[in-house]
Amino acid sequence: MELKNFIVDIPNYPEPGVIFRDITPILNNPVAFKTIVDQLAAYALAQQATVIIAPEARGFLFGPAVSYAANLRFIPVRKAGKLPRQVVSVKYSYEYATNQLEMHVEDLQPNDRVLIVDDVLATGGTVQAICDLVKTQQATIVGLAFVVDLTYLNGKKDLASYPIKTLIEYAA
Repeated sequence: MELKNFIVDIPNYPEPGVIFRDITPILNNPVAFKTIVDQLAAYALAQQATVIIAPEARGFLFGPAVSYAANLRFIPVRKAGKLPRQVVSVKYSYEYATNQLEMHVEDLQPNDRVLIVDDVLATGGTVQAICDLVKTQQATIVGLAFVVDLTYLNGKKDLASYPIKTLIEYAA
């Protein structure tokens, strides 16, 4: 199955000159979605992950499903002010703006082995921020997994110290 066939290119969105890769058709095809979840779950198990972490919003489309398929815990990383208990937070920059991510302080333990799952690797800013959060909790990052890698944005450059799994790549 050619997974790239389930992605729609939207030119000039969210701003002129940007080609947005719309992954929502994957969600509308149970075979494509299952293929992706199964591949990422297999990677999680191969990396001996004990927990899946994913950022809102679109990381939530894949992270919990991968967690379920691999029978692993799931920890959400949210934008500032969305979590009700004590949080650890980090500010970061990404393609279009700056933001802040948070997770509950007590969710990770030092012996946890974390796989971070997200829909798209662009510049790497979001996942680098999550890596920083994980490090504050003294857990181990065993890998990063993405459905799509926009290789022309060189997001892997600053993440080279981690094992990375991508399923679909766009060179331009």
